[in-house]
Order: sequence, then structure tokens, then C-alpha cells
Amino acid sequence: MAESVRARLQPTQVLAGLVGLAFLALGVIGFVYTGFNDFAGQGHTMLWGIFAINPLHNVIHLLFGFVGVLLALTSATARLYGWVLFAGYGLLVVWGLMLVGLTSTNPVSELGNPLNINVADNWLHLGIAVLGLLIAIMPLRRKVVETEPEAVAAREPVTDPVPAQQPQTVATTDEQTTATTDEPKPRGLHRLSRLRNRSTAQH
Repeated sequence: MAESVRARLQPTQVLAGLVGLAFLALGVIGFVYTGFNDFAGQGHTMLWGIFAINPLHNVIHLLFGFVGVLLALTSATARLYGWVLFAGYGLLVVWGLMLVGLTSTNPVSELGNPLNINVADNWLHLGIAVLGLLIAIMPLRRKVVETEPEAVAAREPVTDPVPAQQPQTVATTDEQTTATTDEPKPRGLHRLSRLRNRSTAQH
């Protein structure tokens, strides 16, 4: 029996692709709100009235979106994308907590807040980090193996057996038999019979 493996997308690939598309959409929508001026500033409009963003923040979203769509092509690279999300946004959460004053010290205070991160952003980044960890450790789905019957071998054409030829009997007539018996004798026999006749006549 021949076996064939049906290729299907793994859940990690589907989830990584969806996250990548969501990042792309978020980046495009963000530029609609912020435009391209004051690239790393903090005076931009809030996205949906909740998340603080700026053009640099939008670029980060677009970057993670493109990477997610590309790495979703295989299950191995999709897992890699999950680890990238977990590590990258995990660091953003730590940085965001320092920026909003939830930690006693802020060793990166001199860097300011170039991504315009607020408390709502921190919660969103924490959720993205957890989602990245889920993509990275999600078990693979088993491959579906289908068995296919082997192709039936082509049979050789069957030919009817040739009947054995029976010996033909030839009917002979009396005339043919007589002609066969009346065939002339060889010359040697004629000479022998003549010599016998002569010797008999002399005696």
C-alpha cells in the first residue's frame, strides 16, 4: 500500500500569520492617527482613546507585522517568531513599567519615552508577550497519513490456445493401391530372374 502525507498548516503558523496581519493593520491605522511628523514625540492623539502611540511606535508595529507574515511560512520559523515576540515585548513591558513609575528606579530614564508608552500599552505588550510564548511552545499537530491502494498491474492480453492439429488421414482407393503394387521392379531383380530362367532351360 502506498502512503502519502497530507500537508496542512500547523496551529503555530496560523497564529503567527494572524498576529503578523494584526500588527500590519495596527501600524497602518496608527499612521492615520499620527501622521509622520514629530516622529518620536509624545504629543500625538491616543489610538482609540486608550493607547498612546507615535510614528516610531507605528514603525515597530509594521516591522513585527512583516516579520510575522514571513516567518509563518513554516512551523519552525513560526515558533521562532513566537520567541521573538516573547523576548521583545517582554523587554518593552519591563521598560514601560519603569517609564510609568511602577519601579523604584529607572536606569534608562535618560532615554526618555521615544515610543510614547503609557499604562494601557504596558498591558497590551504583556498580552503580546504571553501570546508569543504560546506560539513558541504550542504543540505540533500530527501529520495525516493516508494510504492509497497500489495501482493494479496491467494484465497481459489473454489469447485463446491454438488447438493441436490432429493427424489427417488420407483415404486411399483400390486403384491407388494397385498402382502402388504394380510399380516396376529394379533392374537388378530383372537380370537375376533372367539368369535363373536360362539355367533352368539348359538343364
